Amino acid sequence: MDFLKNLGIEGTNPGTSTGQKSWSAEQGKTLTSSTPTDGSHIADTTQTTREDYDKVVETAQKAFKEWRMTPAPKRGEIVRQIGLKLREYKDDLGKLVAYEMGKIYQEGLGEVQEMIDICDFAVGQSRQLYGKTMQSERPNHRMYEQWHPLGICGVISAFNFPVAVYSWNAMIAAVCGDVVIWKGSEKTPLCGVAVQNIIAEVLKENDLPEGIFNLITGGREVGEWMTEDDRIPLISATGSIRMGKQVAQTVGARLGKTILELGGNNAIIISENADIEMAVRATAFGSVGTCGQRCTSTRRLIVHESIFDQVKNRLLEIYEDVNIGNPLDEDTLVGPMIDHQAVENMQKALEEIEQAGGEIIYGGEPIDDDAKLDGGHYVRPAIAIAENDFDIVQEETFAPILYLIKYSNLDDAIAMHNGVKQGLSSSMFTLNMREAETFLSSRGSDCGIANINVGTSGAEIGGAFGGEKETGGGRESGSDAWKAYMRRQTNTINWSDELPLAQGIEFDM
Repeated sequence: MDFLKNLGIEGTNPGTSTGQKSWSAEQGKTLTSSTPTDGSHIADTTQTTREDYDKVVETAQKAFKEWRMTPAPKRGEIVRQIGLKLREYKDDLGKLVAYEMGKIYQEGLGEVQEMIDICDFAVGQSRQLYGKTMQSERPNHRMYEQWHPLGICGVISAFNFPVAVYSWNAMIAAVCGDVVIWKGSEKTPLCGVAVQNIIAEVLKENDLPEGIFNLITGGREVGEWMTEDDRIPLISATGSIRMGKQVAQTVGARLGKTILELGGNNAIIISENADIEMAVRATAFGSVGTCGQRCTSTRRLIVHESIFDQVKNRLLEIYEDVNIGNPLDEDTLVGPMIDHQAVENMQKALEEIEQAGGEIIYGGEPIDDDAKLDGGHYVRPAIAIAENDFDIVQEETFAPILYLIKYSNLDDAIAMHNGVKQGLSSSMFTLNMREAETFLSSRGSDCGIANINVGTSGAEIGGAFGGEKETGGGRESGSDAWKAYMRRQTNTINWSDELPLAQGIEFDM
């Protein structure tokens, strides 16, 4: 396929790179990448060895000494050029994302556009790494604060957004003066190789040292090398809650910093005062988009009892028209799940729903009777009537399962909405101002993201992205998320000829 060739993807690809240098593991251990569209082999990447990992860290440490002293606007200029280079490769990279991960081509393009957008945002941020000036209580003293880069930023990203989430971290970290070591998912290693190839072109064109942007490849063991490594002061990890707790414990034990973006169990409340058509369409995209494999996917739909049947019936109509197929086909709205294990997990969840007393009213079954989809990990998105306190509803199943739940009054709806351990994205559809403001108030949604008449999925890069509770509390992307990639320093300058102490303390010698 031309897009693989254009991105430098060949039979076996170096999975370890420091920007200017790439190399293969001596033992020849590889990660095999197959497309979930039909199970066919795409290409391989070599796994990072422990020896090569240490070389990457040492190279990154050396690069940091130079990169941190580069003026921030000039660091921003490099990021600007990365954004331009991504524009050149947008179509090819979008196709690779769709082919290796399984999301439809339009979503693949959208993910690459997120990379471009965060580059543009970071360029502006490079001139806005502001500190504050404070008033000193001591005469002829000046107080202020400034921000310095941390060092190496370790990024561990997940398969469902194989390129965008990396860029949220890497581009902001880069303008802050950090260098980056990235371990993507072992399920989508080729996306990491392709992005690293694109960035390497910019580094080479600017005669920059190797080690500013680094790639390592492998599974859990490689990630553990990062989290245990006190040479890496910051770990930004995206994944399951279980994984995030392990990362937090390991990094916390060495007093390192973490940015954690973990599970979501996102809900939409649909009020009797809602524009129902808008609400249903937003729900459909949020629940079936990326085949339910977004951390912001809509999992629970809490609907007022007076419109419950109306919403249910309209959703059934929409689901009947959803075209499931190869993600590179323009007519496809839902592609495959990432692998066979994901399909099995969905089937187990559906069994638990019925065992708990719920009712599956649409879909859920694997699609294995269509010759066009043979070999792929395709399922029909499911709708189930359930109760919010079902154990399975309380958990995040990374699959296109939508739970329909009734409510009678707003307080009960908000209580159910908040009554899960996760706290990422949330939404309410209503045209009633009081309901909307209640949902956004301190007695409303307890999530990091709360929307009115906007679905749970599809956040813009300008706002800080992240969630509360077991979602981890991290923030990435926009707003002042840049501060997580830097260390704060308070400075006092005495320009007098005396040495007064704070709080009026006298200490004569």
